[in-house]
Amino acid sequence: MASGRATVGADRVVFMRARKRERAPMAYSSTQDHDALGGNLVRRVAVLAMVGVLSGLMSGLFGIGGGTIIVPALVWLGLTQRHAVATSLAAIIPTAIAGVISYAQSGHVDWIAALLLACGTIVGAQLGSWLLSRLPEMVLRWAFAAFLVFVIVSQIVGTPSRDGTIHMTFLTGALLMLLGIFVGTLSGLLGIGGGAIVVPALSLAFGASDLVARGTSLLMMIPNAIAGSVANVRRGLVNLRDGLIIGVVAACLTPVGAWIAGSISARLGANLFAVYLCVIGVRSIWAAIKVTPALADRLPHRKSGR
Repeated sequence: MASGRATVGADRVVFMRARKRERAPMAYSSTQDHDALGGNLVRRVAVLAMVGVLSGLMSGLFGIGGGTIIVPALVWLGLTQRHAVATSLAAIIPTAIAGVISYAQSGHVDWIAALLLACGTIVGAQLGSWLLSRLPEMVLRWAFAAFLVFVIVSQIVGTPSRDGTIHMTFLTGALLMLLGIFVGTLSGLLGIGGGAIVVPALSLAFGASDLVARGTSLLMMIPNAIAGSVANVRRGLVNLRDGLIIGVVAACLTPVGAWIAGSISARLGANLFAVYLCVIGVRSIWAAIKVTPALADRLPHRKSGR
């Protein structure tokens, strides 16, 4: 009898441990490393390093976080969309810090403007989360796509100044806060970093040079990325290994991107940024089409599935 009770007790312990493992949050499944790229870990690390190189260059060159590059790559490697977004946010932290250091050394960071923007994004993120459950996704997707088209046209038509600065007044500060709220709202609604909005807005609406706009945009991202990453780590959503590889590699290449940005003309920089925004715009329009019933029903894969 004693041995039987001991066996039952041992089985119960094993069962409880298994249930605990099932409930524990995981940043990625144990089979993903095996499934992605045929289970070749070396190739996986090589792909992560390549993603870090590309996102680092784009971050330094355009003042963006690089999430539009990192997230799709991580999903392709086997992470879920949620874990990819969380891992990307963590990778942005060292990337943005390296970019800010590079731009700050040349005096191309407006610290006050970045602080006001960051404060606004905190408020906007809460508003975005609140609106997320109330506004139709179709409206949000098309609104963002239309906004990107406006920004692309503005980048092509207008030439940003290389010597412009933000003249801080009470009205300017209030408008920067409003811009931060707008960016934070879109971040909460659509999961974007905001650099694609902040950079052209600072140049076109506030008179900042293209370099100041990029350096300020990178600085604005750091507080939100840190706060979001801490919460994501606690929830077990971050693949720390993948995020560390991408972040470290990207941080090494971000200064190169910043150097390129300062070496080319403002006109060429605006044109390159417009091309980058076009890529995002095409993806945004495609996402909007897929959530619009009248258009989604006409897609080939929808027809073939009937």
